[in-house]
Amino acid sequence: MKAFVTGVASFLLLFFNTVIFVIPLMFIALVKVLLRIGPIQHACSLSLTWIAETWATINKLIFATTTNTVWDVRGLGDLDKKHSYLVLANHQSWVDIPALLQTFTGRAPFFKFFLKKELIWVPLLGLAWWALDYPFVRRYGKEFLKQNPHLKGKDLELTRKACEKFKTQPVSVMNFVEGTRFRADKHQKTQSPYRTLLKPKSGGIAFVLAAMGGQFESILDVSIAYRDGEVPSFIDMLCGRIDRVIIDIQHKPIPAYICAGDYSEDKAFRVEFQSWLNEIWQQKDERLITLRQELN
Repeated sequence: MKAFVTGVASFLLLFFNTVIFVIPLMFIALVKVLLRIGPIQHACSLSLTWIAETWATINKLIFATTTNTVWDVRGLGDLDKKHSYLVLANHQSWVDIPALLQTFTGRAPFFKFFLKKELIWVPLLGLAWWALDYPFVRRYGKEFLKQNPHLKGKDLELTRKACEKFKTQPVSVMNFVEGTRFRADKHQKTQSPYRTLLKPKSGGIAFVLAAMGGQFESILDVSIAYRDGEVPSFIDMLCGRIDRVIIDIQHKPIPAYICAGDYSEDKAFRVEFQSWLNEIWQQKDERLITLRQELN
């Protein structure tokens, strides 16, 4: 009964918090759509980011009030909201996103996710993502490019163009490198060499680093650990059934050569890039095993 009451209270508070902030967000988003004037666009972007950060901060207070979850954050270091970061994290549950918001809200620039271009047409959310300057990009597969060779390199060009707005504002670019949530069947099907992780997908990160690698202060390698064998759901979080989560952060430099190669065309560089990412993933796998042993 206690868990049910906690869940209802958490849901209602989150719902009202979202409704309160979505109204001004949509209004400013419409202003941004209608008035394509540089200073007004910039002012709208700053206002929308403030709304999103305030919404996230209040959500943190709601969970702190209604639940007893301990967010054990390690390795934050000297983050600066004036710098940009590339955030790489493992992905197991929808709880990962609140965990990241708990960790970085108010300490680093607000998250931006790279989204598929088609998602801009999602009702309301598409407008909100566009207004918050989430980059919409398109990826062309090998087969498609064989049939449309004139579009070769166009996806990277579009990614660079989407990142142009970040030259005037710090940003935390978020990437779940596995591309999907970890599941035992997926782990077995893909024959992952890691015990706690799926194979990392390097293409998306390579595109981001090629487009704006020079702007990043560093990589924030985030390992989110729950109890071994337990992957909590968002409902578990609402009901206060998660006692402790460890969020471990490793600050990693970005080698200059990683941002300078041509991932699409240079096979040797592609192999080198994947090797670099695999090493990061191997270290993360070992770290997650240690963190889970601590939780158990």
